[in-house]
Amino acid sequence: MFDLILRNGNLPDGRAGVDLGVTGGRIAAIEKRIEATAREEIDVTGRLISPAFCDPHFHLDATLSLGLPRMNVSGTLLEGIALWGELRPTLTREALVERALRYCDLAVSQGLLFIRSHVDTSDPRLVTAEAMLEVRDRVKDYITLQLVAFPQDGYYRAPEGAKSLERALDMGIDVVGGIPHFERTMEDGRRSLEALCRIAAERGLPVDIHCDETDDPMSRHIETLTAETIRHGLQGRVNGSHLTSMHSMDNYYVSKLIPLIAEARINATPNPLINIMLQGRHDTYPKRRGLTRVRELMEAGVNVSLGQDCCMDPWYSMGSADMVEVAHMAVHVGQMGGIEDKKRIYDAITVNSARTMELPGYGVEVGCNADLVVLQAADVVEAIRLKPARLYVLKAGKVISRTLPRVSLLSLEGRPAEVDPGRDYVPGV
Repeated sequence: MFDLILRNGNLPDGRAGVDLGVTGGRIAAIEKRIEATAREEIDVTGRLISPAFCDPHFHLDATLSLGLPRMNVSGTLLEGIALWGELRPTLTREALVERALRYCDLAVSQGLLFIRSHVDTSDPRLVTAEAMLEVRDRVKDYITLQLVAFPQDGYYRAPEGAKSLERALDMGIDVVGGIPHFERTMEDGRRSLEALCRIAAERGLPVDIHCDETDDPMSRHIETLTAETIRHGLQGRVNGSHLTSMHSMDNYYVSKLIPLIAEARINATPNPLINIMLQGRHDTYPKRRGLTRVRELMEAGVNVSLGQDCCMDPWYSMGSADMVEVAHMAVHVGQMGGIEDKKRIYDAITVNSARTMELPGYGVEVGCNADLVVLQAADVVEAIRLKPARLYVLKAGKVISRTLPRVSLLSLEGRPAEVDPGRDYVPGV
């Protein structure tokens, strides 16, 4: 007797028409036909059964604050930072928690159950840290929320930046963050990375750096980050987020840089939606896309994950907690339209991101946690194309969200009565 059996589903690795059985919150069997019963059975009829989505780069303390205290008129990164600086003194724990919980509800409905959120520690009140720690505790039964101590105004540049970051870590924040390109000088940026990696090594914590989020090809803090990662033995535990300066760098220099990133086993996390919105703002035409070199990093063996970064906040007026939308944009901007390309991009919102976040028991294999999402699509390629409905979202084998299939009813003489985009428009069928 299983707790749950999903019948006749397709898996991300290409296995089709299989049954997946869940016992005790874990995947207990994956077979062509499970000859057993369960307390609950769901016939998913050729739909994709995927591991739940991961977002390894987000700002939950700022989410849903769009328009407070005003709109970002220029649409630039720097005006967004300035706006957040205006809003920050007015923040209350109650409002931060309420907005974050609303976003988490939306995330669950989209099958997003793993989030790493940067938490601004520049205000010595640390009300953001207090609020996000409360949110982490309140959502722990259905969302794994990792928190990054993020000195938004600079580790050295903010008056109490260094002290506030250490205090946030003492409060229980999970990851050491930084923003070297926002320090006053390139040298201060380098020094901040040395200090932050040392702190992480001493505390046994991972590192996640907003690294070179700029169009300046001379912003090369990722080079320092690779060196400090190796110096402190942090290989595999460091994430370089954004890395947008790489889109402007000389190709010869990049031919040296990418192998360094691979050698240090640094994870790379571009944020396609935000990067293409904020970067290239000083360009007329040709205008740079703003996304780092995703294909080249992947081909070098670097673990590339994709983040959403923002949702309706001072930096980005859109967003929907939909990681498939992030993948959809990455395919376009990265010009990765091939079948194998799309599979690799899907990995970047699932297994690669789980590796970046060091998530145990993640995946769709026997023994993995039954944290799953059933999509209204036949496979991962179609999922990216369609951005389909999340029909079922499961946490530890329990259905925590259901969505009706998106089906249109037609009134056309001689044509089908309904259209199911996840079934009627599969290529070659």
